[in-house]
Amino acid sequence: MKYRHIFGPVASHRLGRSLGIDLIPYKTCSYNCIYCECGETTMQTVQRAAFIPEDEVMEELKNFLSTSPDLDSVTFAGSGEPTLSLSLGNVIAMVKEEFPAYTSSVLTNGSLLTRADVRAELLAADRVIPTLTSAKEETFEAIHRPHPSLSIDAIIRGMEEFRQAYRGEIWLEVFIIPGINTTDEELTLLRDAIGTINPDRVQLNTLDRPAPERRVQAASETDLNRIRDHLGREIAEIINLSPPVSGSAGVLGEEKEMICAMLSRRPSTIEDIITLTGMSGGEVAKILRDLEKAEEIRSYRGARGTFYSSTLPDEAEPKREENH
Repeated sequence: MKYRHIFGPVASHRLGRSLGIDLIPYKTCSYNCIYCECGETTMQTVQRAAFIPEDEVMEELKNFLSTSPDLDSVTFAGSGEPTLSLSLGNVIAMVKEEFPAYTSSVLTNGSLLTRADVRAELLAADRVIPTLTSAKEETFEAIHRPHPSLSIDAIIRGMEEFRQAYRGEIWLEVFIIPGINTTDEELTLLRDAIGTINPDRVQLNTLDRPAPERRVQAASETDLNRIRDHLGREIAEIINLSPPVSGSAGVLGEEKEMICAMLSRRPSTIEDIITLTGMSGGEVAKILRDLEKAEEIRSYRGARGTFYSSTLPDEAEPKREENH
């Protein structure tokens, strides 16, 4: 069966062998983060919708999970903000009812936790992993470039309300950007917000591949340890210094070969690859990330966004096709 809405299993620092579920069209999000590995947001919205046929997702999941694959997590993630999907609650419920042996996780930017309907749908998940990079409005806006209707105070209150009702685990991701959210003032405000949200874990993360914004750099191990000390070592952990789990080749082999062949012929954006292959945005982003880390491809900014091309010897610079 050809999968369009699930991808993996992939190797995750946080979640082990993770099967991804992508309920959102490529780069539909409430944020336009300066560090996002998927690139610029092309549809910024806070309006929830049924973006893809729910029955297609259900069929793919049932087909894959019925084979009893070895998984550490069934993860709602991908190439946009999953809580924007009106299918989220029903798909989580189906996984819990029909495949209760699997742990369900939701990776979310947390912006829609201000909504009672979103908080209610997430109650069935085993684990919710929201993001909080700053408790200061100015910094929040600089990092996430959010939809105009969003404010960090309201989002933090939404996380607090969710914590009060939720019986699963909350792993709060704090994405570290040196020089932007690393001052003592920023960290003190973050620590206070974390205290009111009361997550089960705080996970410090930073860049592990080039960001759309050149000014965004990865934090050093020294910086991450300093921040961990400030936030509290009893709860905070650094998640991207150790390698991810091995043995996660999953169902991506043929798709990776297809993308490599495509990029050997002409540079392409993520959107180009999605259009030509029919693959999900989350799946494409994962493959490109792995290929770039292995230095099998390179990326560069063009008129239509970030382009990817096969790695060639230095003397044979690839032709950059942007006007198509």
